[in-house]
Amino acid sequence: MTKKISMCVMATLLALIFTSNLQAQNELCENEKKDGFVLLFDGKTSDGWRGYKKDVFPDRWIIEDGTIHFNPKADGSRGDIVYDKEFSDFHLKLEWKIAEKGNSGIFYLGSEDDKYGAIYATAPEMQVLDNERHPDAKAGKDGNRKAGSLYDLIPANPQNFKGAGEWNSAEVIIKDGHVTHKQNGEVVVEYQYGTREWDELVAGSKFPGINPTWANLQKKGYIGLQDHGDHVWYRNIKIKEL
Repeated sequence: MTKKISMCVMATLLALIFTSNLQAQNELCENEKKDGFVLLFDGKTSDGWRGYKKDVFPDRWIIEDGTIHFNPKADGSRGDIVYDKEFSDFHLKLEWKIAEKGNSGIFYLGSEDDKYGAIYATAPEMQVLDNERHPDAKAGKDGNRKAGSLYDLIPANPQNFKGAGEWNSAEVIIKDGHVTHKQNGEVVVEYQYGTREWDELVAGSKFPGINPTWANLQKKGYIGLQDHGDHVWYRNIKIKEL
């Protein structure tokens, strides 16, 4: 009897822990509320999100299990998505998971310039990638296309990607032109845009061939998530304006 009771108690505790973890997703803790964070994704709907340069949310981005999931096998429209508000100085936090051989990205300070059909032509990108299997990990320079990097510009250091199928945390902090990327709790990239060093860095990248004025980042722009044709999941998207 004692053994049966103990097993029941253990099962109840595990159920409570599991339920608590589910409820914690896509919610703000008390400290985040006091600090001024707000949710950009409620875990249930696509409210606030739309396709890049579109009025609707693309069909292949699926809201399921508390995530925004790009499913390349789904029917219907596709494309990058943006949150329908521009931000300048902010602290963005979210979590992502990528499938094997997958590629995606987190964009910020993006614009919907009529000249360009994709957000990468106007915005910096914090790379989302399966470093072990996607060929982009070996492209670029010194690993500047691996997870957490400022894509094609600055490699993430340290490189602490957890692996395909695992949840990784990401943060982007922008204040007065100073940008910080954090991946899994560690600072992996820092830079100041609008400087001579920034202009030289961009000049040596792929971006001038895409947009000759790419280095002139907007002070205010859109946050976006990339459709690169691979399964990717995002959750716990929250922001604090600075």
